[in-house]
Amino acid sequence: MEKGNEFVSVVHHLIERCKEGQIGYAHAAKDIEDPELKSLFHQYSVQRDQMVTELQHELHQMGKTDDESTSIEGTIHRTWMDLSSALLNKDKKQVLREAERGEDYAVAAFDKALQADLPGNLKTIVQKQYQQVKEAHDRIRDLRDSA
Repeated sequence: MEKGNEFVSVVHHLIERCKEGQIGYAHAAKDIEDPELKSLFHQYSVQRDQMVTELQHELHQMGKTDDESTSIEGTIHRTWMDLSSALLNKDKKQVLREAERGEDYAVAAFDKALQADLPGNLKTIVQKQYQQVKEAHDRIRDLRDSA
């Protein structure tokens, strides 16, 4: 695979994971009754939306575009569907367990991206976003453990 296409593919995968997280957290924030979790999930939804914008902007700066040909609505990971079920059952620990599972996929995507040969500023942005995703994962995990 050509180097330019490789990093576009890697970044596109990150964008998809961030979009899934944004949609999943927005849904969870709307449906969860716990005010602390509602606020946290809203915060993470906004964070993921900003990550998408930042990654798309970097691609654009390099003359590349995000391949948005697939509908994110149709590719939302099964985890976020399981989150919906937990929300319906009003099971806080299960909601946190499913959110953590979604975060596991995001952390793995960022880990993989950091192994790719990303150009300068893009690598810096991915490293920063990885830290944000890892912090979110760990916070969700800690909340799950204390639930």
